[in-house]
Order: sequence, then C-alpha cells, then structure tokens
Amino acid sequence: MPQPTKSAASPRQVVDRALQSVLDYDLNGYLDLFAPNGTLEFPFAPPGVPARMKGRAQIGSALLPLWERAWNSGWRSTGYSPIVVHETMNPEVVVAEFDLYGEIRPTGETFQMAFVHIYRVRDGRIVSLRDYWNPQVISAQLETTTNGLLVGAP
Repeated sequence: MPQPTKSAASPRQVVDRALQSVLDYDLNGYLDLFAPNGTLEFPFAPPGVPARMKGRAQIGSALLPLWERAWNSGWRSTGYSPIVVHETMNPEVVVAEFDLYGEIRPTGETFQMAFVHIYRVRDGRIVSLRDYWNPQVISAQLETTTNGLLVGAP
C-alpha cells in the first residue's frame, strides 16, 4: 500500500517559518528552510557582510557570527508589524513586507527596521531570498548603543 505523501509547505508557510526562526534565533531551523543550494542575498549589504551566499553551509557561516554578536550584545527581536505577503503571477514567488521590532537589553532602547523580502520557494524550500533592509538604520542605532556591532537579519 502506498504511503501518503507529505505535501510541501506553501510559500506563505515558508515565509512564516523563516520569520519565526529569526524571532527564536533558531539558525538551524532557518537554514533548514533553504534548498541545499539556495541563495540568500543582501542587495544593500554594508561592508563586512556578504551580498550573496549560496548553499546552507555558506549562509550559515555568514549568518552565525552576525546572529551570535547580536545575541551577545543584547539585541532581541521581539515581533513584527502585520506581515503583508503579496502573491505574484509566479506561484513560486512571494514578496513579504514587514517591520521588525526589538530591544537592546543593556540600554533598554528599542528599534524598528523595515524589510522587504522576495522569496522563491520550490517544493517547500527557499530557492532564493532577497532580503532588502537599510543598513544605515542599523548603523545609526549601533553607534549609540553597541559600539559598532553589525547585525544581519535578527
């Protein structure tokens, strides 16, 4: 008797899981959402942050030090504004708009950052993700709170 097949997660479900992984600082869970050769791009990456990473290993190697530095300096992502997901004519591609909110625990200061993500999801895995965010917002916040720490997604 054939086994029932598990249906792949929809692009919207993958977006929800990715954003929850960021809130949970769950890098392994985040990486598992990518296809083995999936790509992550930061089109406006500041100096010292790769603009393009390919494959789970390279994405993890680039994000791990950023996420660790963010966590160790007290940065905590606390939530999102209502997440707006736009479907496109291509069923694999969705665009997510949201603001990320958080706090910097040592100082009690809060932050808000706007993001636009363009996801291409195939068979329940991220094939590509373009992560648009403004590094100047982070830089301004960091100069006054964490002595120049550079953080990525979380």
